[in-house]
Amino acid sequence: MATCHVVAMPYPGRGHVNPMMNLCKKLGSRSSHILVTFVVTEEWLGFIGSETKPDNVRFSTIPNVLPSELGRAADMVGFLEAVRTKMEEPFERLLDRLETPATVIVADAFFNWAVDVGNRRNIPVASFWAMPASVFSMFYHFDLVVQNGHCPVELSEKGEELVDYIPGLSPIRLADIPTIFHMKDKRLSHKALHLISNVPKSQYLLFSSILELESPVVDALQLIFQFPIYSLGPLIPYFNLEHSNSHTTACH
Repeated sequence: MATCHVVAMPYPGRGHVNPMMNLCKKLGSRSSHILVTFVVTEEWLGFIGSETKPDNVRFSTIPNVLPSELGRAADMVGFLEAVRTKMEEPFERLLDRLETPATVIVADAFFNWAVDVGNRRNIPVASFWAMPASVFSMFYHFDLVVQNGHCPVELSEKGEELVDYIPGLSPIRLADIPTIFHMKDKRLSHKALHLISNVPKSQYLLFSSILELESPVVDALQLIFQFPIYSLGPLIPYFNLEHSNSHTTACH
């Protein structure tokens, strides 16, 4: 019988689903007492339903409340708005019908509503960032980018200037930071930044990152957040579970 029930919900995008799935496979391989429910839309189950996984990792679905994955690129602003407003209610209904109550929710950091759901229900929430910690730090310190005159910006004029003011992050050319920071349509960057606004209310923060490569960034973030931060990488789709680090602790 499972003594720890992890309910995991990735952001509906391949670059988010794959690392979350590999994290869940690693958790499931630790112990038969860990049950993982991997929550996706019905459309996404059609994409990944045949995925090989441990027996204690199972799929569960919410309705297709989002624009189709096959055409979402035509309106990313609308897609992000749907992620923000359409998924919370069906996710709560799913939690209500679980036979085994959730012990912890692992939700993509872009699901700001998931933190509210967990806090209302007294279920700990681990916000999962599917990219390097350095990218999260850039998002979190976006105000510094603006204050230093680097957003909005014309890369043809300032692309060689250095971003050297984000705590823990080595200097980087402005041209090399994520493109979302210098896109002409600022609605997209503003919505993306809003989506992570609840991360400080989480109980844990998880990075798909290698600590030895990003320890200055993680250490700087740990000084800001009053909860544990864990670097769990590499969480790539073909990571060999048999050789994964045996010191990872689940549901502690």
